[in-house]
Amino acid sequence: YFLFMKIMLLAIRRETVHRKRWTFYALFGEERRDMMEKMLKKPDYAKEILAIMHGSFSKEEMLDRIADYHENDIAEAFELLSESERKSWYQMFGPEQIAEIFSYIDDPDSYLKELPLDEAAKVLSFMDSDDAVDILDEMDHSTQEKLVGLLDEESGHDIKMILSYEDDEMGSKMTTNFIVIHNNLTIRQAMRELVQQAGENDNISTVYVLDENDKFYGAIDLKDLIVARQEDNLEDIISTSYPYVNDHEMIDDCIERIKDYAEDSIPVLTEDNLLIGVITAMDIIEAVDEEMGEDYAKLAGLTAEEDLKETTIESMKKRLPWLIILLFLGMGVSSVVGVFETVVAVLPVVMCFQSLILDMAGNVGTQSLAVTIRVLMDETLSTKQKLGLVVKEMRIGLCNGLFLGVLAFVFIGFYIWLLKHNPVAHAFVISGCVGFSLMTAMVISSMVGTLVPMFFHKIKIDPAVASGPLITTINDLVAVVTYYGLAWLLLIHVLHMV
Repeated sequence: YFLFMKIMLLAIRRETVHRKRWTFYALFGEERRDMMEKMLKKPDYAKEILAIMHGSFSKEEMLDRIADYHENDIAEAFELLSESERKSWYQMFGPEQIAEIFSYIDDPDSYLKELPLDEAAKVLSFMDSDDAVDILDEMDHSTQEKLVGLLDEESGHDIKMILSYEDDEMGSKMTTNFIVIHNNLTIRQAMRELVQQAGENDNISTVYVLDENDKFYGAIDLKDLIVARQEDNLEDIISTSYPYVNDHEMIDDCIERIKDYAEDSIPVLTEDNLLIGVITAMDIIEAVDEEMGEDYAKLAGLTAEEDLKETTIESMKKRLPWLIILLFLGMGVSSVVGVFETVVAVLPVVMCFQSLILDMAGNVGTQSLAVTIRVLMDETLSTKQKLGLVVKEMRIGLCNGLFLGVLAFVFIGFYIWLLKHNPVAHAFVISGCVGFSLMTAMVISSMVGTLVPMFFHKIKIDPAVASGPLITTINDLVAVVTYYGLAWLLLIHVLHMV
């Protein structure tokens, strides 16, 4: 019967009998239909945990039941509790389990503030050092100092070390949660050391190896250590050319290199080749996410990324610098239009198509900018390859401009002829000038959108600052000069359309 029910459920789920579904419902009846619908729903573990929390269980029974759930689901339920309920749970769970739960909460600092300072310090001491640093970064300096002072010696040392790095350095993203052994051990000794350290450090997929001088020597994949025989030599399974990063290296400079190796973790070394931490896959994802957020902010013309908690003044400070620069650049564009007032006075119709040229030039420039910034992440690009990118972007701009220019020539020509009631020859000469100007502006804008970020990259400035608004304004200037310059040259001085 159960097998038959599952077959029917699968048929309904995949809608292979969509038009006859009402027949199945009629066959099984209302009660069995409800049972099938429940089987289709995804279980809500957070609600189940809340039901246990609010149930009449003893402390031991309640903890035993909740232990069956993942910490992420417990954290989701935890956020739904009132402050008074959470405070009772802090005492029941204990600092170690609270630390596990906090690692899955988006803003754990707000919940940590509900604890007395000594209890909060105990929770932080059980967390991975990088997670603890993330929480401390969200607190005011005074509270941060008090909490760090209450930590045990080992946790305090690790957290102080990570806090000593700048936010854009690799050391600020590392964790001290890793397994390390020496290269003079046997396979049996290495396994025993792994088991002993695994109680305190759960990043065990890669085992790091030091030499007799306690300097980084290499790494061992956990699988290789597990399958190795006792009589094998440990040296044979050590990868001595394992990738690493230095603690003071810039995150921007390392992300692509780290991604290329696709390892679960990468060691972080000092200038003296001492192993002080590792960058895990999760740390890499967070770093990439933050970098993308910063680049997105820069492309939007912001000096830094904004969030919902910022005040109006703080947001203004991030937006105003670029807006002031763009204001003066916009004045330059307007001044250039004023230079060509003769063209506008003689042929007012050309004003109608100014925004078309400006918009298309800005769009093309922004496309080239996005492609160029992405390509420039590869630090191994040669000058020849960069010149090839410029030529390619200009070629794309030419082909697209030619196609769009022809469309503009045809449709604008008919518009001026039929709706503006101009002579057909006059109409298509003007539309021809618009189409040719559009093509020329798109080619030049493609070149500008490629060369500007390359220039910023050459002078060691983040090319993302060649943001969309900046490129658009520069291309507005290019488009205005191109459009009115060609109109002045072709329509007035060559064809004498006065």
